[in-house]
Amino acid sequence: MRSIEGDSASQGHQLDASGSHNGTVGRVYLIGAGPGDPELMTVKGLRYLRGADVVLYDRLINPDLLREARSDANLIYVGKGPGCHSMPQEQINTILVSQARQGLSVARLKGGDPFVFGRGGEEALALVEAQIPFEIVPGITSAIAVPAYAGIPVTHRDYTTSFTVVTGHKGRSASPAVNWRALASLGGTLIVLMGVKALPDVTRQLIEGGLDPTTPAAVIQEGTTPQQRTVTGTAADIAQRAAEAQLDSPALTIIGSVVSVGEALAHYISISGRTTE
Repeated sequence: MRSIEGDSASQGHQLDASGSHNGTVGRVYLIGAGPGDPELMTVKGLRYLRGADVVLYDRLINPDLLREARSDANLIYVGKGPGCHSMPQEQINTILVSQARQGLSVARLKGGDPFVFGRGGEEALALVEAQIPFEIVPGITSAIAVPAYAGIPVTHRDYTTSFTVVTGHKGRSASPAVNWRALASLGGTLIVLMGVKALPDVTRQLIEGGLDPTTPAAVIQEGTTPQQRTVTGTAADIAQRAAEAQLDSPALTIIGSVVSVGEALAHYISISGRTTE
């Protein structure tokens, strides 16, 4: 399995006038790899990964999945961490296009689901503009799977019949800001992805917007992996509890009455090797 950094489009390939290798355009697969547990990847995603010539993978991809790639596949790391991006999104788009134009099968391996805060929509639009054939392979989003591994159902007919998923990480300056105060009055379960550092500000705004400070809450770090840790509390103190436990990214916050269901399933959580604090 050969690993490369950056764009390998010019390495030993002859392109015709249309920009493709031997006149044949390859295909890109935008694959959701699931939330961390490699066994949560779909059968279709695994099949496309095993057949790919090139694999572009993110920071949170389980390394075991990369072992499923062909031994001669080119592996390109394009991960993004808090305040640290290995390459700009525009460059990732360029690599996807250039590799496909060489007639190669390209697997774009993303954590969770590619269309849930995974920039899959941006990459799909870039492929459309370049007229590159592609397929979207949905994955299990961490927004649902991580709470489930902590014993927390995002819906329960005795507690709530709706849930809202938002990102706690600020994106582009042009992106609309999350209206936390409006969410406070929405009801249901609130799931915040990528927002552990912003949690003090998030919970403050929610409470100022009318959320009951005693609403159960939990922060789950490295969900669905053997390193999963869960800290529970209330909307008023969950940020402090998470900080005291030194929870860090990747982590998910869930706020709502369904968190109390996880406490009732604490025995299951303990015997499955995950810790609740």
